[in-house]
Amino acid sequence: MQVGLQRMATVFFTYYDSPLGKLLLTGDGQVLFGVSFPNDRNYARPDASGQPGGTALQAAVQQLDAYFAGQLREFDLAVQPHGTAFQRRVWQALRTIPYGTTVSYGKIAQVLGQPTATRAVGAANGANPIPIVIPCHRVIGANGSLTGFGGGLAAKRWLLEHENALPGPARQSELWA
Repeated sequence: MQVGLQRMATVFFTYYDSPLGKLLLTGDGQVLFGVSFPNDRNYARPDASGQPGGTALQAAVQQLDAYFAGQLREFDLAVQPHGTAFQRRVWQALRTIPYGTTVSYGKIAQVLGQPTATRAVGAANGANPIPIVIPCHRVIGANGSLTGFGGGLAAKRWLLEHENALPGPARQSELWA
C-alpha cells in the first residue's frame, strides 16, 4: 500500500461496472494508476498506447467487487497516483481514514502539520486520481456538509451510505478526532 511517483510502463485499462456507473481503471499490471468516473471532468480515457487490461487489473476488480458487496473495508492494492509531493502526502493521509468514518479538510491539514492549508488539502483531495481506493469521499466540510467529489455528490453520498458513514459525531474516527 505505497504511494509513489508514477513510472513509465505499458498502461493497461479496463472498464468496471459499479453501482455508481462504469468506472475506468488504469494501471501497469501490478500498480493501479487511476479510477475514473465517467462524469468526472478528469476522466482519463485510454489513449492509443493503452491496452485492454484483461488480467492486468484483476486484483483491483476483485477488491472493488468485494468492497461494493460490503465484504472489504480496506483496499490492499499497490497504487501510484501522479501528483506533487504535497498531493501525495494528502493522498497518503486519506488512506488512513478508516472505513465508516469521515474527517474534515481542516483536520487533514492539521494532521499534516499545515493547519492553514485547508484549501490546498481540498484541491489535492479533488485531484485524487484513484478515488474509492484512496478514499477521498470520506472527507467532508467542517460543518458536516458533503462537498465536491469527482464522481458527483450523489456518488459521494452513496459511498458514505454504503459505509454507514454519513456525517455525524458518532462516525468520527478516534485517530482523527
